[in-house]
Amino acid sequence: MRLEQAGIRVRDFRTSLRFYTRALGLRVVRTGDTRSWGGGRWALLRDPKSRRVIELNWYPKGSLFYSPYRAGEALDHLDFTIGTASRQELERTYRRLLKLGAKPTRWSPSTTEGWMASVMDPNGVWITVGRRPTRGERQAPT
Repeated sequence: MRLEQAGIRVRDFRTSLRFYTRALGLRVVRTGDTRSWGGGRWALLRDPKSRRVIELNWYPKGSLFYSPYRAGEALDHLDFTIGTASRQELERTYRRLLKLGAKPTRWSPSTTEGWMASVMDPNGVWITVGRRPTRGERQAPT
């Protein structure tokens, strides 16, 4: 596994996006809106010099991930990738994390069609593990 990115929870999505891009010089890689299934808004940002990325996350009240915002508690999650791998490899990785002390969340390989899983570390920090499609999956007819 390798660390893919860190997610930062923000209070005001537009203001935060403007600050991280204008003041810190990060560039928007992509944005998304998952409010339709209980998520929120997010933006993946990259530092053009170091190539490192972070993700800004905003969750409205009623979101599956909402909690009252408290300054200093803004680390939302850490994303890891196992790279190009099968669903079975993701499932093995998920079971290994649980065996080593992670706590399950509602997002497992079985609830995400085998694309990602989330666990909580012993301190309650969300850890997300994802995979990229295998060659066979990329070549499969749609």
